[in-house]
Parts: sequence; C-alpha cells; structure tokens
Amino acid sequence: MRLLEAEIDLKALIHNFHTVKAIVKPINPSCRIIAIVKADAYGHGAVEVTRALEKRCFAFGVAFFEEAAILREAGIKSKIIVLFDREVEGIFKYNLTPVVFDFKQAQLLSKQAQKKAVNLSVHVKVETGMGRLGIYNAPCETIKKIAQLPNIKIEGVMSHLSEAENKEWTTEQIRKFKEIQRCIVNLGISPVFHIANSQGIKYPEALFDAVRPGLMLYGYGQNFEKELKPCMKVKTKIIDIRRLPKGSPISYGRTFITKKNSVIGVIPVGYADGYFRKLTNRAKVIVRGKKVPVVGTVCMDLTMIDLTDIREVKVDDEVILLGDLGNEKITAQDIAEWAETIPYEVLTSLGSHAKRKYIREEVC
Repeated sequence: MRLLEAEIDLKALIHNFHTVKAIVKPINPSCRIIAIVKADAYGHGAVEVTRALEKRCFAFGVAFFEEAAILREAGIKSKIIVLFDREVEGIFKYNLTPVVFDFKQAQLLSKQAQKKAVNLSVHVKVETGMGRLGIYNAPCETIKKIAQLPNIKIEGVMSHLSEAENKEWTTEQIRKFKEIQRCIVNLGISPVFHIANSQGIKYPEALFDAVRPGLMLYGYGQNFEKELKPCMKVKTKIIDIRRLPKGSPISYGRTFITKKNSVIGVIPVGYADGYFRKLTNRAKVIVRGKKVPVVGTVCMDLTMIDLTDIREVKVDDEVILLGDLGNEKITAQDIAEWAETIPYEVLTSLGSHAKRKYIREEVC
C-alpha cells in the first residue's frame, strides 16, 4: 500500500483564519472573509476544511460546480460562490452563488430563475488587469443591464489581482476597481465589493467589503510568514536501505554517482504522487531530525535519499517530505524553489495524492 500520509492540522487552519481577521479588521471592521477552498482546499481536503471554517466565514469560494456539489452533498449549508463555471441547472439544484463574467451567462441564469420562480444572487466579475475572465467592455453599463434582468440580484462585484507583489501595478488595478465601484454605487446598486486575494491583503486600499484568502489559510503568504502556521505535513517511511561502495550509480540516467561509500535509502514516493521529477538531486527530506539530500532521479513511484550521515537509521523510519521534525523544517516554499514552481502547486500536488489524517483537538 502507499505509505504517503498528509497530516492536516485544523488548529493551524483556525489560527490562520484568525490571523487574516486580525490583519483586515483594524483597517475595515466590516470586511468579510470568503475562504477559498478550490482544488480540494489546495490539497488539504475541502470538506474537512470547510466544516472547520463554516461558522466563521461569510462564504466559501470554489472553482467549478462539481466542487460545490461535493460540499453540499457533505452537508455544508454555507454560501458557496462558484468562481469559473457556466453551469446553470446545478446552480439552482444546490443553491449556489455563481460568478457572472459576461452578459449572456447572466441572461441564461435569469431565464432559469424565472422558470423556477426563484431569485438568484450572483457576483459579477470585472476585468482590471488579469486578462482572464471578467467584463472588460463598458463594465458599468453591462452591470446595469444585468441588474435589470428578472430574478437576478447582484450580491457582489469582484476582480482579481494578477501581480500583487508589484505595488505599482496592483495600485493601478485597485484604482480601476474603485472607479467601477463608484459607478455602480451611483447606479443605486450596493453589492459586496472584493478584489484582495492572499497576496493582496497586504494592501490596505484593497480591503473592500470582503477578502478572498486562499494560500494564507493554509499557512503561506509573503509578508505574513511569521504569523502563519503551515497546516500540512507530508511524510512517508523508508522501505529499503542499501550500503553502496564509492562510484555506485543511483537511479535513471545515473544522475548521481556516490562519491564515497554510502548508505542510500529508498522511499515509496515519486512524481506519480506529486513529488516532482524536478526535485532530482535538489530536494532535501528530514530523517531522525536531520535534513538529508534526495539523490538520483526521482522516479514515478520511488525516490532515493542519502542516509550516510544518519546514525542507526533503519527500514520503517519516518521521512518528512514537507513539515517539521525537531529543529528542522521543510516548507512548501522550499520545495517550490527546488522544483522551480510555486507553493500552490506543491500543496495541491502532494496533498491530493496522500492519505489525509486530520488533527482536530481543541479546534474551537
């Protein structure tokens, strides 16, 4: 069986939620939190994460209808905002809140709402510089037309920051969003405005009526690392130990040759488990409280590690791929740098392949 386990600390999740509140509330006391749980809560398990946060959030955000349906089937009653889907029938079946990003989509939802004799709340997405989804031609006029559609209520208006690490560009996006906000308010429409993702929360002027933290909830975020606690620890076990002479090749392509008599461990984790091939001869793991290097090419199901400097190591010893042990720690940011990617990809990849175990004690 797979010996890959992701330990998800729900206490850390709640801590991170309160950290977000502590940042935004002094600036905007009425600012609400839309917790982003798309991609199975960034690999942490959307159902369990949503249950832990359900009584604390204004709403939850998912990417697609199917993700929302899973939450509803699991008994989640809170507002769920579907960010990217053009689904119509399922929106009504599961009482979901769709994000509308063009007028035609709004018309289809209006027709279905009239047919079912119900009113539907929507959030409208406007383009401010992401170049992805959102109304970009005459946004105020389009929103006015949407507001006039039968059985449609504009509950929210949103946009998305494309480069929050760039202050100048982000300030320009916020300026555009404020212009749209003024226009909409002048039309007599009073929705919830929101633009800030995790990275955007550091900008006080981006804290409108709500924020949409994602990565921050799971323990990562530039400018807030000291306040946040990573929620995920990923671990496995050594399944074999080999004592090899100097000059022994390791794995495909002989990308690593032992420079001395070495002790090489084999762990049952590879790129099929979301442990990227790019980590070949770059990554480190923790064994018995010490960091040791990954050696040789990461295989589909197996990876080799150099245990030469670890005393009394044995088969079945625990190996930390992500997380801490003793005084050592490996973060998603560390793995992202080794793999030349971003922490989002690390968490969604490792978390989705591992068997999850949840720490719930004293979650309040």
